[in-house]
Amino acid sequence: MSLFTRSVVAVTELAPVEAAITGTRAGRLLADQFVAGDTLAEAAETAAALNKSGLDVSLDLLGEAVADREGAENATLGYLECLERIAVDGLEANISVKLTQLGLAIDRQVAVASVERLAVAAARVGATVTIDMEDSRYTADTVDIYADAQTQHGNLGVCLQAYLRRTPADLERLMLLGGHIRLCKGAYVEAEEIAFQGSADVDAAFARLLTVLMGAEGVRPAVATHDPGLIELTRQLGEQRSAGFEFQMLYGVRQDEQQRLVDRGHDVRVYLPFGSAWYPYLTRRLAERPANAWFFFRALVGR
Repeated sequence: MSLFTRSVVAVTELAPVEAAITGTRAGRLLADQFVAGDTLAEAAETAAALNKSGLDVSLDLLGEAVADREGAENATLGYLECLERIAVDGLEANISVKLTQLGLAIDRQVAVASVERLAVAAARVGATVTIDMEDSRYTADTVDIYADAQTQHGNLGVCLQAYLRRTPADLERLMLLGGHIRLCKGAYVEAEEIAFQGSADVDAAFARLLTVLMGAEGVRPAVATHDPGLIELTRQLGEQRSAGFEFQMLYGVRQDEQQRLVDRGHDVRVYLPFGSAWYPYLTRRLAERPANAWFFFRALVGR
């Protein structure tokens, strides 16, 4: 992970910086670029507009690492409401969940029970559930919980992070279970023994994993990247597939490329976050691209 990324993460963890971003118009303007509002109604409206442009959606109710069972229950209820809204509005959408938001950080069984409820509810409305990957403290539990739930229900997917050194083994295991696998580069600060650090090494790891994933016909690859080179590699590998795959991109990032891929006949799903707990998500977007941070600081000083 680059020095810029580590520096931004360190700075945004400072309380005065968080207050400056969450409590100013500049921070809200930046959040609005990447977050589809504070409410499900706002997110559903945005999702419907994206659907009209040929884009599928993955709804993400922002939040992670809840501190108590009540918080986990509220998050689960929020996602059940998302699934109901998907059905009522006829949205081309699924949901993306973080297991610490469903209670993993306090009690593994709370998270397991929540995933069970969401998988059952998603099946009733013909939707799927994607389990996001978080920092490496939770990787093993996330993989195991997903494997158990997918084996039982068959309508789930999971995110794997290319920069983690353990991911090749996880991919080989999980490809056998069907479902969909979202492959991304990874956005958390990790130690060198756990994750590749340099961008070239991460890109190379992504390309190796992508080649394996796109060669597996029993699983649906969900390739989460905005990198032009990796997009082109995906297209090339996709020409050799008999089964489907999709690109996944973040809301507010490279919308022109999203539409271009749709216009060329590719399936594209937009990761659509919403909710009031947007600060941790936004800091990862700031850390990914200097332009994002520069946009905020220009807005902050009114220039």
